[in-house]
Amino acid sequence: MITDAEIKQKGIHILSQYLGDVVAERFIALIQRERFDYTQWRQEMDEELTIEEISRNAMLLRQQSKV
Repeated sequence: MITDAEIKQKGIHILSQYLGDVVAERFIALIQRERFDYTQWRQEMDEELTIEEISRNAMLLRQQSKV
């Protein structure tokens, strides 16, 4: 079984590999301060959506969670 520390380490490595160190850190900061369920949002996200549509959907979900 993989430990929590190993999951974090691998996650950071993958994010850095695909986004670069600066954007990976920015992504982590965004996720930590947002008040929405990232897991639910990611499961509902359609891979065929544009970046703008994904962003709009994330903002709508965030607004719904504030109610």
